[in-house]
Amino acid sequence: MPHEEKTSDAAEMARRERFGKLPERIRLADTVEGKPATVPDPARDAYNYDEWLVRTCL
Repeated sequence: MPHEEKTSDAAEMARRERFGKLPERIRLADTVEGKPATVPDPARDAYNYDEWLVRTCL
């Protein structure tokens, strides 16, 4: 028979109060934050995608 020692000191009760249960589950969607990697640059968006054809083929 294993020897069980029951102590009821305040420190043990405080530990059980604090660590006696697992924290609430957090959804994965709540842990992820999406934001752009860089700030949008208006000058970059002003690029004409057909301009390369004019520059290289003429």
